[in-house]
Amino acid sequence: MLWLWIVLIIAFVVIEAVTTQLVTIWFAVGAIGGLIACAFDLRIWIQVLIFVAVSAITLLATRPFVKRFSEAHREPTNADRYIGKQAIVVEPIDNIHSKGSVTIGGLEWTARSASGKRFDKDEVVTVQAIEGAKLIVKAE
Repeated sequence: MLWLWIVLIIAFVVIEAVTTQLVTIWFAVGAIGGLIACAFDLRIWIQVLIFVAVSAITLLATRPFVKRFSEAHREPTNADRYIGKQAIVVEPIDNIHSKGSVTIGGLEWTARSASGKRFDKDEVVTVQAIEGAKLIVKAE
């Protein structure tokens, strides 16, 4: 069992090293607990129980911190930052004829109405969503 725990520790650490998010670090710590139990010559089922318990405890103890840390640094990228912002219609938006565009942030985007309402040139609209390369807009 000694070699099994050593192989598991190495495997979990290698998997953790090649992934971009915390995935197996808790199991590596649990495997260290199993290795320590093995060093004290405890029965196999106790070693496995210690592995599961230590993995669960470390997961429960650190997961909220990791989740809060990863969410705190999440920022909208590219077009996501336009959702909820105002845009100006530069070509009338008409879903029936698949026409329309708006400018936002100095860029011109193809736009469609969320409700099907037609918008005329120079109207101010709010970006509701993004579908592919089109902004879905609604009345301000």
